[in-house]
Amino acid sequence: MSTKFFREEVEAAVDALLMQQVLLYPTDTVWGLGCDAELPRAVEQVYKLKQRPAEKACIVLVADEQMFARYAEVVPPNLPELLATQTRPTTYVVPGSRHLAPNLLAPDGTIGLRVVLTDEFCQKVVRRLGHGLVSTSANLSGEPTPAIFSEVNPVLVRQADYVARWRQDDETRSLPSRVVRVLPDGSLEVLRD
Repeated sequence: MSTKFFREEVEAAVDALLMQQVLLYPTDTVWGLGCDAELPRAVEQVYKLKQRPAEKACIVLVADEQMFARYAEVVPPNLPELLATQTRPTTYVVPGSRHLAPNLLAPDGTIGLRVVLTDEFCQKVVRRLGHGLVSTSANLSGEPTPAIFSEVNPVLVRQADYVARWRQDDETRSLPSRVVRVLPDGSLEVLRD
């Protein structure tokens, strides 16, 4: 794929997000639905599109440790070491901050945050947006998670405000992220491996 096409796709995705729209896009793991993590109305649209119960929290992709700190009420003191040693995308469940759309938080006030380390498309979109990017699998609630674009439910393809063209032909499969809860002492509890 050309560099020009890549840049155009990043710009189109960011434009959609800035207009408070729902994006269907390839994440650093599976295909996902997303929006600006600071906009309650956009978050509501993601839940509505996905037919997801409001009490089921989504995760947020962030560009770096500074953005992680913006959205985490408590940042693990060993976050740099955790990121340096992770072998696959990992979502860290921490107490959420006031900068997030309130309807993103789990009932216990936590949020799952993932620093995008390996996927250039997601990195560029999040960095250009300047805010966290909601990431939830691009499936109707209860359906299988789509690892590749051809597995995304056509209903979601039609209803998303913008469908990224980047990696639509990519058949590479990745697992959903590992999910860990950061405990008060800084240790990790594995929620999904």
